Amino acid sequence: MEETGVCHPIAVPAQAQIQSSKSRVIDGAAKRLGAEQRRRLAVQAIAGSASITRLAAQNQVSRKFVHRQVDKAERALGEAFDPQRGKDDQVLCYLPVTGAWLRQLVLALPLICHSSLRGVCELLRDLFDIKLSLGTVHNIIAAAVARAREHNRQQDLSRVRDGLHDEIFQSEWAVLVGVEAASTYCYLLSPEEHCDADTWAIRLWELQEQGFAPETITADGGGALRAGQALTLPGTPCRADVFHALYQLRHLVGYLENRAYDACAACHQLQRQQDQDQKRRGRCHATVTNRLTAARTRQKEAIGLADEVALLARWLEHDVLSVAGPEHAQRVQLLDFIVAELRAREPLCPHRIKPVADMLQKQRDNLLDFAAQLDRDLQAIAAEFEVDVAITRELFNLQTLDERRPQRWQKEAALRQQLRGRFYHLSAVLKKLAGEVVRASSLVENLNSRLRSYFLLRRHLGPDYLELLRFFLNHRRFLRSERSERVGKSPAELLTSTTHPHWLEMLGHQLFCRN
Repeated sequence: MEETGVCHPIAVPAQAQIQSSKSRVIDGAAKRLGAEQRRRLAVQAIAGSASITRLAAQNQVSRKFVHRQVDKAERALGEAFDPQRGKDDQVLCYLPVTGAWLRQLVLALPLICHSSLRGVCELLRDLFDIKLSLGTVHNIIAAAVARAREHNRQQDLSRVRDGLHDEIFQSEWAVLVGVEAASTYCYLLSPEEHCDADTWAIRLWELQEQGFAPETITADGGGALRAGQALTLPGTPCRADVFHALYQLRHLVGYLENRAYDACAACHQLQRQQDQDQKRRGRCHATVTNRLTAARTRQKEAIGLADEVALLARWLEHDVLSVAGPEHAQRVQLLDFIVAELRAREPLCPHRIKPVADMLQKQRDNLLDFAAQLDRDLQAIAAEFEVDVAITRELFNLQTLDERRPQRWQKEAALRQQLRGRFYHLSAVLKKLAGEVVRASSLVENLNSRLRSYFLLRRHLGPDYLELLRFFLNHRRFLRSERSERVGKSPAELLTSTTHPHWLEMLGHQLFCRN
């Protein structure tokens, strides 16, 4: 046949057309399957309830599509039973590392994580591949001081009821510290070259410009602190901290107990030596016998002195300086009795007993000032509920007893019978009163321990740094606390009973939020 230039169309076989039509139908059916149908298809294939071919035919999909669903299901099962599989490389969120966010990070690391400034530079270099100089980090932190100082000075301190004062020393600096007992708000954190009475008076006068007028101040026996307060707040009582008094007495008890153990050890050693002489020679050496007799005398005296002073310490802690106890006049008599007993035993250990006895005698009135105020509060409550003061005090003391002791429930049943309908409301008022009694400056001691972790990372403590640190401590919300009313709130919120934004937002930053 001759070839011509005319092109004829190629004929498509009928079988190929049929296959193409089937493929289009299968692809359309696969797209119409929803997530639940695909999951059910994968489960049936894995379980082996039907063959791959049959499942593909029933759902009008290809066998390849069924195998893909099986692979997805197996990967999902693997991740479910292996939590670490694929988690390390999973993207949790996308963080826009802008200049504003970096300033937040630089500011938060020293305050939240107690990091040094050089540590901030190292973290940015190693984790973000960002190089910031030490001066830049310092400038970012210094830029936040102005707003922090403004917030600190605008705070109304007229709500401060019970103040706690103390001094902490770091290198050549003396830092004056003041904390409100109920809210833990720090209203004073000032570095000074000297901590004399004039310095305390000046700082307290500055606080009075913000409305500072507490009802009471609790502090240790520092003379300069008390003299400065006497100049500035002459009508405000300065109570003695019972913590330091009990600490000194416990320290004395520990020393006497150790001395008693040493006397017992010496007596035991001489007894062994005498037994060895008796075994070797058949008789006791006269010198060893005399030393053993003297050692037994010293042992008896040391044990007796340690036991007696320990008993006096327990009386002081549980009967005299405790919240629950007798009225103020009886506490004074008990404290005088304890001091007299210590004086009587002073010749047995003068260098240890005499300072403690002098301290208790000198600070007696200041130590028991809380008891006098407690008497006045109980009298006011008794008059309000028209109840005898003795019954009110008995119910107040009853709340301190262990709930597992049967004596508590026996006494409570008798008081319920006497008070009847007034029992519940009176108990609630007395429980609140017990929580408001301030006897010690433990909170300011706690703050001092927290400040140490910040101070140790700095060679120089300037007023700007402490101003920023005080702002942070007052506006950082508590993550946990033994007192449930403090959880989730900052000291500033507890003091003012009003909420405020996050401390970073108060300094002009915008918090990052995940979508």
